[in-house]
Amino acid sequence: MRKFSFGFLVNILVFACMAAAAMGQGQVIYDSIPSPLPGNVSSQPLQAQQASEVGDRIQFASGGRSLFRVTQTMSSWACQSGGWSTFDCVTTPGATFTHPITLNIYNVGPANSVGSLITSVTQTFSIPYRPSADLVNCTGGRWYQASTGTCFNGYAANITFNLTGLAIPNEVIYGIAYNTSNYGYTPIGTMPCSATSEGCPYDSLNVALEGVTSVGVNPDPDSAYFNTLTAGWYCDNGVGGVGSFRLDSGCWTGYKPSVRFATLNIPANANQCKNNGWQTRTRADGTLFRNQGDCIQYVNTGK
Repeated sequence: MRKFSFGFLVNILVFACMAAAAMGQGQVIYDSIPSPLPGNVSSQPLQAQQASEVGDRIQFASGGRSLFRVTQTMSSWACQSGGWSTFDCVTTPGATFTHPITLNIYNVGPANSVGSLITSVTQTFSIPYRPSADLVNCTGGRWYQASTGTCFNGYAANITFNLTGLAIPNEVIYGIAYNTSNYGYTPIGTMPCSATSEGCPYDSLNVALEGVTSVGVNPDPDSAYFNTLTAGWYCDNGVGGVGSFRLDSGCWTGYKPSVRFATLNIPANANQCKNNGWQTRTRADGTLFRNQGDCIQYVNTGK
């Protein structure tokens, strides 16, 4: 049985001739994020399980293949002061911390191995701290969601990567990676926050696992992709090696990464746009980018 924690490329401008609201949402071609989002879901820690990356192989539903946005659910167990495990978590409502998180998208290799890298995007997100412990309504230092009458340890929240119309195949392997104090591809190392009772907030940040695909196909419900330095956290107890992002088969049933992929909505008639369907904008470096057929134009601000 899989051991999980429970409870917890640029800045772009989009120009369109079609309705801005519809374009802003994009067309969802894969979705395993629960709706509505609960207070928390099962999750995969990185720091606590000596890991660097976790992800999945997914197949997209019909629609465009010009990737617009990728939304990943995270589970935050971090407190502003105190800790969830010491039952003294205290957080100012609405408080957040920031942390860079990386989205990797790979081709599918032979025997469903991790193939060549299609893109790697790192963006910095504001992550909410989990709410304060409710010692009246909950036990074990958990927080209380009044709307459902439920107690949770972690707090589920979505982050969204914005992309620039990246062309993707019908099936990919994706991974979520970030550094913690001791793990990740470039560990952060000991920081002043490590000496506090609450610790560094990114050490208490997990990747959410929901397990239900509503759009698209999850072709291997029992497996995922994982990179940890500890053999025992792999389904095969490290027989296939440790310390690399690889297929991890057989023990992820019901616990699949919660993610949503959305592509651009393409207008039926590009000639509805000005300049006979062409849009021209200038990037920050002075070069021009032109696009025809979807009325969409991206400007790389260089920020």
